[in-house]
Amino acid sequence: MGKTAFLFPGQGSQKVGMGKAAFDHNASAREYFERADEALGTSLSRLCFEGPEEELRLTVNAQPALLTTSIALLSLFGDKGVQPDVVAGHSLGEYSALVAAGSLSFEDAVRTVRQRGLLMEEAVPAGEGAMSAVIGLDRESVDRICETVRAEEGVVQPANYNCPGQLVLSGERSAVETAGQRAKEAGARRVRPLPVSGPFHSSLMKPAARRMEAVLDEAALKDASIPVVANTSARPVTEAEVIRRSLVKQVASPVLWEDSIRWMLDQGVDTFVEVGSGNVLTGLVRKIQRRVTAVSVQDVDSFHKYLEKMGL
Repeated sequence: MGKTAFLFPGQGSQKVGMGKAAFDHNASAREYFERADEALGTSLSRLCFEGPEEELRLTVNAQPALLTTSIALLSLFGDKGVQPDVVAGHSLGEYSALVAAGSLSFEDAVRTVRQRGLLMEEAVPAGEGAMSAVIGLDRESVDRICETVRAEEGVVQPANYNCPGQLVLSGERSAVETAGQRAKEAGARRVRPLPVSGPFHSSLMKPAARRMEAVLDEAALKDASIPVVANTSARPVTEAEVIRRSLVKQVASPVLWEDSIRWMLDQGVDTFVEVGSGNVLTGLVRKIQRRVTAVSVQDVDSFHKYLEKMGL
């Protein structure tokens, strides 16, 4: 019998209307949106369901909105007694994974990711940093290009190792542009600037990481009840103190997503369920290993389809 991993999406997966069907049709899901509104003292649920999109896209709103949507959808699984063997989340999604594993309370998580969004936005003045996706070039070539450009021009580094042939660069705008140009010259199929407000997961985020330490000290982290595969190491963490350190490090370190999925595959995981808005992670899993079940559950309909597919 294979194992099941629940995966939780990060920033960029948000869209107006997310979570609305779950809110309308399920009491447990509705309760999470109400608890988020109360914890933040603002109507996050209305922003999720009605927008406007420009406001939902702001880091400080997108992070708690995505987390709340993921955990509201997760409650559908809980109601049916469906439990994963292991969890992981992409960047911000790691906080959803920690709630799923019982390491972080939902309220603490919502407040913490709002703070995280604020600190990440404040770390680098708008316009000075940038991020770009590099498609169709291997990671060794991208690593080499970043090293060369870093020595010549300024901060640029891989921020996400998403899947073979898909990496994201982050750093100072001009260095990211130069590295992108060199990636094209080295054979990348495409280099696409990302619409983000800062150079996330780069060393330029170290001031935010330092300030996150104090924020995480306020959060009552507990040992996780199931393994959480950490972005920074692509290995499982369960001890509260190790989790805390890895969350601080995560802000200014690359997301080792491909490595995380490969570790889970090595442990016998053959079903990956993306819980939350969008299906970005489902697509990445399929690019890493086609011969597994990868499904996204983003509303009540897709949840019922999953239950049918799994014979539950």
